[in-house]
Amino acid sequence: MSGRARLTVFAALATLFTAWSLDPLVESGSWLPQAALLLALQSGVGAGARRVPLPRSLTVAAQLLVSMLALMLLFGGKAQSPSGDGVLDYLVTDFGSLYGQGARDVSEFAIPAPLTDGIRLLLVSGVLLIGLLVDLVAVTLRMAAAAGLPLLALYSVAAGLAGATSGSGGSWFSFLLAGCGYLLLLLSEGRDRLAQWGRVFGGAPPGRVAAGYSGGGQAVAPVRSGRRIGAVALGLALVVPAALPSLGDGLLGAGGAGDGGSGIGPSIQAVNPLVSLQSSLNTQDNRVVLKYRTDSPQLGEQYLRILALDEFNGVKWEASGRPLTDVPERLPNPPGVSGDVLIGAAEVRTSISSAQTYAQRYLPMPYPAVQVDIGGKWRFEPVGRTLVGDQLGKDKFQNAQGVQYTVRSLLLKPTAEQLRRAPEPNAAIGAEYTRLPDNLPPVVAETARQVTRGAKDDYTRAVKLQDYFAVNGGFRYDTKVSSGTGSQAIARFLADKEGFCVHFAFSMASMARTLGIPARVAVGFTPGERQSDGSVNVSMRDAHAWPELYFEGVGWTRFEPTPRSGITVPDYSRPAAPESQPTAPTAAPSASAAGPSAEPSKADDCPPDQKKLGECGAVAPKPDAGSGGGGPSVATVAAWTAGSLALLALPFLPFAWRRRLRARRLGSGDVLSAWRELGDSAWDVGIAPDEALSPRGAADRVAALGRLDPGAADAVHRVSAAVERALYAP
Repeated sequence: MSGRARLTVFAALATLFTAWSLDPLVESGSWLPQAALLLALQSGVGAGARRVPLPRSLTVAAQLLVSMLALMLLFGGKAQSPSGDGVLDYLVTDFGSLYGQGARDVSEFAIPAPLTDGIRLLLVSGVLLIGLLVDLVAVTLRMAAAAGLPLLALYSVAAGLAGATSGSGGSWFSFLLAGCGYLLLLLSEGRDRLAQWGRVFGGAPPGRVAAGYSGGGQAVAPVRSGRRIGAVALGLALVVPAALPSLGDGLLGAGGAGDGGSGIGPSIQAVNPLVSLQSSLNTQDNRVVLKYRTDSPQLGEQYLRILALDEFNGVKWEASGRPLTDVPERLPNPPGVSGDVLIGAAEVRTSISSAQTYAQRYLPMPYPAVQVDIGGKWRFEPVGRTLVGDQLGKDKFQNAQGVQYTVRSLLLKPTAEQLRRAPEPNAAIGAEYTRLPDNLPPVVAETARQVTRGAKDDYTRAVKLQDYFAVNGGFRYDTKVSSGTGSQAIARFLADKEGFCVHFAFSMASMARTLGIPARVAVGFTPGERQSDGSVNVSMRDAHAWPELYFEGVGWTRFEPTPRSGITVPDYSRPAAPESQPTAPTAAPSASAAGPSAEPSKADDCPPDQKKLGECGAVAPKPDAGSGGGGPSVATVAAWTAGSLALLALPFLPFAWRRRLRARRLGSGDVLSAWRELGDSAWDVGIAPDEALSPRGAADRVAALGRLDPGAADAVHRVSAAVERALYAP
């Protein structure tokens, strides 16, 4: 294989290895084989064009043309919009539509995103573009080092997106794979450059030192050195960050303090808050984003609501586009709330300050707010009762970063009886907020009817849905589950029964709509954690989503289907407490009692809803199967003994390793191994190696610094002479 052909292969491999870092961004890796196949085709076209040879511009044009044709064959006809008749119309209309669809999918789905046709096209075409740039720079222009720039750009995109979701960068394996691909490309180019000076010879293999051997049995010295340097560099890049402490909040730090200090760090920005919700719940950096003080007597009801998602189109829940108005001095009363509920409501005051790292355009507020005192340019959305930052200039909007504001809100206290007696909702509200997509799986409505069987009013149905998810449905809270938001994601969640607040809120709202109950999803923060000074801290892990159901006369009402610690179930959705009954005194155990009964306790038969209310009594502690009266077990003693011996042997490991290496080198019969052992032996007694010296110069240095007698010095020079013959005689 010629040097340029080898360089072409390694350029394609470097691109493919770096593209692996994109794999965690999507749910399926089936796009990688397609990208590899098209990348091989593109590289093959470039190799053939250079062999003809074609001018550089025509070589790149041929690669680009073939890549576009291959993409057309692979993705043709998959756009959801009709395509034109001609090839140009096809490229502009059909392909443009599929690219636009992919861009929308990227902005709408959280990581890992489903592998839609649009996202697949973006991934494959992006890898081909990077591969074309790497091939152009490394092979056509013969500048392999500069080819690291497009590779770095590809890896940075993947690591940045992964870091925005998981709180860390890309995985160490992805970094190692990308780094190895780039090093192989550099080594291949270096070998090719050396070959242009003439034939490249390696060192002679053992046993062929003075026989005039002229083969390439061993790796070329520069390539061998390059491998060592690359391995050390990659090892340091992987190990050093894990060993060193973090830099903190300096110029290169991770961000400002969560308490709204002056540090400027990565901001929490998302047009769709659901994109960042899962990453906020899973983040390792649980910084405080909001602080507030309130005179509310019920801190558990002090949810800070950002906005309401009221439109479900089968792919996602989103906030419908509604007109904005100026913020009035006094906000109108919440829709649908009757005088009876308003009379029993208390008005509470909450003073809120946001951190410098919180750059969301929507303003977190208790619901329903009736007055907001805040500086800056804000607009009011009356239906969702949210404040949205106004435009300040080109591509710049008002946001909540570092602002301080005061909100007066109503603490509504509806009763279960008021909700149970609620009349039919307003016709317009009922029509808008019970709308469902055509692709909603039938299992959603069937499950809703089954769960609410026997309920005679919407309130009872809502409570049954809440308890199905939170208490007796067997669901498990897990923030690591993929956060798909489409109709199929709801069906998958009902089958797997594990997810986080997004799954619970979306599913309950969808099921409520199938029952004719107006529903939407609210996004915001749970009340947070009270501090010793009376303030309350709200951190990133307090991000939450919950369903809001509409009852005429009460308005939009919060329910809590998510079985998560720290979540407060509204009082009006709790079942009535059972009447307390006098209990008989417990009889003392008789002396003839042999021990605990083998029968299951009553607590094991307790229904989950009663367990949640704490009505099952104490559960008898289970006997510890591993405990005994005879002291530590044999396994414990053996483990402690083995650990102690290993600890005592640890200081002798370098000595044993050095003796084994010396014996292997001297027993190999290879003069180069003997020379390396001579250098290490000199280092053992304080003569550090100098790689800039020739073998003869190194021997003179060892003899002089070691103050060797004439016999020993002659022996050292004999070894160096043999090394010179081994390296240079061929």
